[in-house]
Amino acid sequence: MVIDNPSFFPMGETNDAYARYFIGQSYLAPLVAGREINVSNVTFEAGCRNNWHIHHQACQILIAVGGRGYYQEWGREPIELNPGDVVYVAPETKHWHGAAPDSDFAHIAIMNVVEGASNEWLEPVEDEYRSLG
Repeated sequence: MVIDNPSFFPMGETNDAYARYFIGQSYLAPLVAGREINVSNVTFEAGCRNNWHIHHQACQILIAVGGRGYYQEWGREPIELNPGDVVYVAPETKHWHGAAPDSDFAHIAIMNVVEGASNEWLEPVEDEYRSLG
């Protein structure tokens, strides 16, 4: 299924390298890959979200650029994201993000490059997602 790009950034290719950590289809368009920082546009089809995960030793900034989505930190309520919303994810924060059930969603993901940094992929987001309004 091909979706209309909800953002003016390139949609990119199917995010096959990380597909096992997502429910639904996502697309990845690297915008900047540097020694200090990486910037990508991530597009989620409606209903797509990534698993709970933790970025060890590196922060992440999410800038919503199209559609409607959600972000949630472990132990907190989900936050609706619309174009222009910005989220700072501190290192070691368990979280997930993705599209609303009825809307495609795109965000720019900015991550600093830190030697020894890693992502820890955890359980799928199920009950929390079903409870979204």
